[in-house]
Amino acid sequence: MTDPALAPRNAFVGVLVVWGAALVGSIGVGIFVAEEWRVPWLLVAFGAIVILSFAVQLQYGRTQGFIFRVGASTIGALLLMGVISVGFGIAALLT
Repeated sequence: MTDPALAPRNAFVGVLVVWGAALVGSIGVGIFVAEEWRVPWLLVAFGAIVILSFAVQLQYGRTQGFIFRVGASTIGALLLMGVISVGFGIAALLT
């Protein structure tokens, strides 16, 4: 049997970590990848973000709210990456 944690870590810090990784990853793809290859590489980056989301929440070690935290991580990262990719798309149209 495990002892209960007296002061458990905040589970939503992991959600913010995943969102930060999505932000850095999508900006990196937008800067370093050629225009015609951005969408496929954004899909690869999102796949890595989903795996990172599971890894971060599994490392936390609590079952309560696991699906909610993973869902919040991945949906938030998807929306963030979508907004950034729209920005890069508009920038590509204007140049």
